[in-house]
Amino acid sequence: MSEGTSMVMESSENGTDLSQDDTGTIVEMPEDTILSQQTSVNLVPFIDQRFVSQDAAYEFYCSFAKQCGFSIRRHRTRGKDGVGRGVTRRDFTCHRGGYPQMKLSEDGKTQRNRKSSRCGCLASMRIVKRADFDVPEWRVTGFSNVHNHELLKANEVRLLPAYCTITPDDKARICMFAKAGMSVRQMLRLMELEKGVKLGCLPFTEIDVRNLLQSFRNVNRDYDAIDLIAMCKKLKDENPHFQYDFKLDGHNRLEHIAWSYASSVQLYETFGDAVVFDTTHRMDSYDMLLGIWVGVDNYGMTSFFGCVLLRDENMQSFSWALKTFLGFMKGKAPQTLLTDQNMWLKEAIAIEMPETKHAFCIWHIISKFSDWFSFLLGSRYDDWKSDFYQLYTLELVEDFEEEWRDMVDKNGLHENKHIISLYALRTFWALPFLRPYFFAGLTSSCQSETINAFIQRILSAQSQQDRFVEQVAEIVEFNDRAGSKQKMQRKLQKVCLKTGSPIESHAATVLTPYAFGKLQEELLLAPQYASFLVDEGCFHVKHHSQMDGGCKVLWVPCEEHISCSCHHFEFSGILCRHVLRVLSSNNCFHIPEQYLPNRWRINSSSSTNLLRNATREHSEKIQLLESMASTLIAESIETEERLDVACDQTAMVLSRIKDLPRPTHSANDIVYNCPSDLILPEVEDTDGIVQSFTIGTSHESLTSGKMKDRRSRDGIDIARKRRHFSGSCCGQFGHDSSDCPMLGGDNLNGDALGYL
Repeated sequence: MSEGTSMVMESSENGTDLSQDDTGTIVEMPEDTILSQQTSVNLVPFIDQRFVSQDAAYEFYCSFAKQCGFSIRRHRTRGKDGVGRGVTRRDFTCHRGGYPQMKLSEDGKTQRNRKSSRCGCLASMRIVKRADFDVPEWRVTGFSNVHNHELLKANEVRLLPAYCTITPDDKARICMFAKAGMSVRQMLRLMELEKGVKLGCLPFTEIDVRNLLQSFRNVNRDYDAIDLIAMCKKLKDENPHFQYDFKLDGHNRLEHIAWSYASSVQLYETFGDAVVFDTTHRMDSYDMLLGIWVGVDNYGMTSFFGCVLLRDENMQSFSWALKTFLGFMKGKAPQTLLTDQNMWLKEAIAIEMPETKHAFCIWHIISKFSDWFSFLLGSRYDDWKSDFYQLYTLELVEDFEEEWRDMVDKNGLHENKHIISLYALRTFWALPFLRPYFFAGLTSSCQSETINAFIQRILSAQSQQDRFVEQVAEIVEFNDRAGSKQKMQRKLQKVCLKTGSPIESHAATVLTPYAFGKLQEELLLAPQYASFLVDEGCFHVKHHSQMDGGCKVLWVPCEEHISCSCHHFEFSGILCRHVLRVLSSNNCFHIPEQYLPNRWRINSSSSTNLLRNATREHSEKIQLLESMASTLIAESIETEERLDVACDQTAMVLSRIKDLPRPTHSANDIVYNCPSDLILPEVEDTDGIVQSFTIGTSHESLTSGKMKDRRSRDGIDIARKRRHFSGSCCGQFGHDSSDCPMLGGDNLNGDALGYL
């Protein structure tokens, strides 16, 4: 409890009768003492102190309160402005004075019990109005600085709402920044640089800026909501496969809205096993929480699955978002879901996706370490952070538990609330507890940075509110096109085999370059490990430099079953170095099919599975078609003109095929329903890398009725063009397209292809 001066109360406005409070005494001072206290550095209110106005008294007491570590508010008054003598007495009290009162809402229901800082503190100052010689002035007649709560430190008191003031000039700049599409954090950082203050030392906080922006938008909020819904309805009319849903509150205002594009739903069907749900950003233009569902495809590129805007950040809002997302994706929940450390979201996922493994993104947690531990640990902070990361990457749960206890004992963190919380939630972030679940590499820093860059492009779209949903669609489409271009470039690159192992050669023809690169890293490290047979079908594998430790590998050759205690395959879908060491040392020259997951294969679409089940007769025809498609792609991408002609002619061929009658299918026939967009089968080039070619997306499809009139290019010598491409066209090694036995070398002309 703070020590303070006594409380003196005045019984009448003219000051002739002064009654002593139960704990107070009257303090009389000479005039020079009064002046000296008013001009001292530590300004302390005192009895009979005079002010020209009640506002001057408020500012003085406010300055004193800020020095002491609390804020004040206006309390009781006697009199009323404009009536009689007006206000003749004013009380100022500590911001924690009094007690909270339950209020009734408009419909008569009691509002929910919000937490209040009021605790009945009696610290206060009273002033009364005097008129000596017809000159009005205000005098201090009562003062107490006795608090029943702790006072704040200098770096804490500035965060009280009373001291978080935004000047008119700053308000104007914030408004201008908001119109430019800047986030609140960007605004604060820029203003810190402009004012030359330290990080986080502005006189206002992020919450104050958000409240200010909310006051700017209160008038147009309903119109913004109508615009969002109208945008989604427009896209739904243009594309029936576009998905969206929204919820209105009791006042018919937008509460939540979510949407997903047709291409996103298709991607989720194949790559929706591991998903990131990012909820760390807000849409300042709508003052709503922004949630984005993303994942990674078989080429390691970011896939967009859906987007949601939530008015409130609570469990009910997150539950609505998760239900809506599952509705978009036909009820299919992801195997694993990666989010930030949000307890409301954690509870919602446990209810709406009980079979999904929920995990926290470690990078969001580590970003808070400087605030949590840098001051506490001091010079030991860097070493502790390095130890923590090593502990995070351990393989075995037993090792984690032992190392965690050592880390806590070493740094004396037994009572630290953050350490206690991290340990209680260790199954949500520590890799030893997450390795048995498939995360598709989303926990890596590289994927985290790639996803964050994609999200930043979406955040930049908020500068134009009237086109936000359409702008996100354009960003997604641009990302898809850029990804397709990179995939094409990777497919045409020659695969570099580094070990000469038959396992490596086999994997290169099956896996995408991204997945093959991950497997190749493990293959290169496998020779550094020693394998020991400890029991039938059981091997102990450890690094050559280790005396103890290592991993346990179980291998049953007759069943082609193999597993490792490090759970690397379960975690990433790529076999670990320990398993590869056992396979190579036991004369196994290929990876069993079940350990080359469809998720990471070049051919990962459902249509490819249909083709794989075709009869030998159909397979030969399909192989010929794939070879021609491979040559078509290689020749077309060299120039824009070639690509345009290929698109035109291929679309015409597809239209002609669709017009042909369909025979009655038997059980052994291939049934392949081609979508409206033209999709050529994925095929292999010289290096065993499969190619796929898609003409048209969910946002633009090419049909023969919409093609521009272009000059026909019949009679072009394909062999003359084909010399620019050195890769083979039938997926076999040892020859190129000029002497391919499948295509017959130069005998393949435009008539043979049928569409050039």
